[in-house]
Amino acid sequence: MRFSHTCIESLATALPEEILTSAAIENRLSPLYQRLRLPEGRLELMTGIRERRVWPVGTRPSDASAAAGRAALARSGLRAEQVELFIHAAVCRDMLEPATASFAHRKIGLPATAQIFDLSNACLGWLNALTVAAGLIESGQIRCALVCAGENCGPLIEQTLRTLLAAPLDRNGIKPYFANLTIGSGAVAAMVCHESLLPAGVRPHRLLGGVARAATEHSELCQGDTHGADALAMQTDSEALLVAGIDLARATWRLFTADFGTAFNRTICHQVGSTHRRKLYEALSLDLTKDFSTFETLGNTGSVALPATLSAAIEACAVHPGDRVALLGIGSGLNSLMLALDW
Repeated sequence: MRFSHTCIESLATALPEEILTSAAIENRLSPLYQRLRLPEGRLELMTGIRERRVWPVGTRPSDASAAAGRAALARSGLRAEQVELFIHAAVCRDMLEPATASFAHRKIGLPATAQIFDLSNACLGWLNALTVAAGLIESGQIRCALVCAGENCGPLIEQTLRTLLAAPLDRNGIKPYFANLTIGSGAVAAMVCHESLLPAGVRPHRLLGGVARAATEHSELCQGDTHGADALAMQTDSEALLVAGIDLARATWRLFTADFGTAFNRTICHQVGSTHRRKLYEALSLDLTKDFSTFETLGNTGSVALPATLSAAIEACAVHPGDRVALLGIGSGLNSLMLALDW
């Protein structure tokens, strides 16, 4: 896919204030660790994740999504009434029906004329939504969109802790739950528009295009669902998912570089952990010094992870005007989407 006139006009995150460390999670799991004779510190050692953020109890995904949406609008030179499309693109949703976008739309204060809907595709949702908005902009259907995602890890972590402490699991039995303890909360939003809406003299941050590839034969390796009222459950074959994900990323990268080359100043991948990052960059023969990561302090924030890391890189002046940036997305399913930006 190729885009010629689509720009990211503003990008913003919203993060919870409460920090949950890996050490605190292991402290709550001390009865399990003692019974199975597991060494403390293994969660951070194996993932590189020191901490993650959690929203206050009762926070809805729409609350998080709306907080990021308001932040993106506050940074934008465009007005809320110019938004013609609003997408909530997170894994987490308030409920099955209506769309979480309905609640976030009202909380942000967007116009009644905006088309709204949810778009869900595991950790790729926000990137997918960005391409949907770009397609509508390029075709002339709309000129301005707001793309948001708000993820809430609290219910998943709490349910996982309850399960691990109550169930008679052995060392092999706890493996499918391990990835749940790496999840974090956060929100991200971008105002996306046709370049004609930018003021004269403003450098456009262009979305150049990208490549998508699926490997749905691996769709059973990571599965999550609701678990009663206000609870979530997920089980992951982390080892098999890593191998299959790297294979898919390698195949996607070949297609991506055939279209967009390899001359990127910065590469940002989905934020899973230190092992995933190292193996991905080795498999793609990428320079790790061009990476920017947030998993150490945010964990894996699902659909928010990659765009929030892009935002953090921009705030840290690790991305400069004129830089070419590669966004290397991957999500359970398995699906991969890699996008090129001219910042």
